[in-house]
Amino acid sequence: MKNILVLYYSQSGQLGEILTNLIQPLRKCGNCKVTSHQIQPENEYKFPWNKKDFLQVFPESYLQVPKPNKPLPESVKNVKYDLVILGYTVWYLSPSIPINSFLKSEDAKIVLKNTPVITVNGSRNMWILTQEKVKKLLKDSESKLVGNIAFVDRNWNHISVITIVHWLMKGKKTRYLGIFPKPGVSDKDINEADKFGVIIKKHLLNKNFNQLQKELIKEGAVNIKPFLIWSDRSGNHIFSKWSTFIYKIGQKSPKKRMKLLSIFEYYLQFAIWVFVPIVFIIFLLTYLPFYARIKNDIKYYQSIRLR
Repeated sequence: MKNILVLYYSQSGQLGEILTNLIQPLRKCGNCKVTSHQIQPENEYKFPWNKKDFLQVFPESYLQVPKPNKPLPESVKNVKYDLVILGYTVWYLSPSIPINSFLKSEDAKIVLKNTPVITVNGSRNMWILTQEKVKKLLKDSESKLVGNIAFVDRNWNHISVITIVHWLMKGKKTRYLGIFPKPGVSDKDINEADKFGVIIKKHLLNKNFNQLQKELIKEGAVNIKPFLIWSDRSGNHIFSKWSTFIYKIGQKSPKKRMKLLSIFEYYLQFAIWVFVPIVFIIFLLTYLPFYARIKNDIKYYQSIRLR
């Protein structure tokens, strides 16, 4: 009997829906026992967000400052798993605070040590460097990353900015103004998530994950738009400076922290609507000279390797 643990944190429920469909082939397998558990912060993050709360989590999210989670049940910890499927979402270009906090906890060391892990992320589109951070945390937990699947919003970048804000602030995955596309991962991609579960089941039962990521990629598990690599790198560079400064000042003065977060909000709007298009133009102008590097980057970020 193969023991599989599905661990995740989801505010909106989208990631939970993705994972439910993905693991159906495993649940139907007579040789598999699947345990699913949603990580719970001690102080839950409300959904939908309000603007103030959404801004307040920025410094700790990006800097990966852990916050207390409720401990995993003993019934979850006292099992040796053949596979852990870890589902996460992206907050400010880093894994969400509950997932980051779990990966830095003693519970993670107990559950993940010497265990194969498949990561599954559900995000708007900029997840690439977040996955690098998750890779490092998994390495610290002495687990073995054997696969990764990225479910993303396939709409054009700036369209998805508008629709995701509507969803986060209103709490409804509906068409903004009745004319924009639905936010988040498409219903089609969610409904077809079980195709990855079929591949995972085959490699799990064969006791060999060496070719798993290769097969997942062939099935479309990790599609990377080259420009988003550049955008992700630029965003991380900017966020590192803002988050460090705001966090440091906030330790001394919560009032000044809030003022800085308000300024950051305006800067973020400027970056999205002015700076990102400029970066895109530069990307287009330098695409051919950097073509070989771009190809190597795509190959690496589709992989489970850690530089």
